[in-house]
Amino acid sequence: MFRRAIPVLHVKDSAAAEQYYSRGLGFRQRFAYRPEEPKSDPCYMGLERDGVVIHISSFIGDGVSGGVATFIVDDLDGLHAELTERRVVIEVEPTDQSWDNREMYVRDPDGNSIRFVQGKSG
Repeated sequence: MFRRAIPVLHVKDSAAAEQYYSRGLGFRQRFAYRPEEPKSDPCYMGLERDGVVIHISSFIGDGVSGGVATFIVDDLDGLHAELTERRVVIEVEPTDQSWDNREMYVRDPDGNSIRFVQGKSG
């Protein structure tokens, strides 16, 4: 039985990615594995917000930049206001889709699409 999935997005610069996801999107770092410390990369990092986890990796072989992660949210417009206040560039403003979702997209510095989705019924 499946319990959950954790998206892994490839990044080139883990420090820049952590700043974007933490300061911009409100995630916090749960762990960071850097085998060549004090060098910041390569790095495999876990981030969390509201009990939702995403991993980012700058290790060769952990995908390519330009991936997609979708997060189901309860209050898309409230999140939009928060991200706007944090000066996050919104790629697709909150939009009512024909497939019965309200969606908003942002793009991280490595070109990964982060999509926030709320069902129209709540």
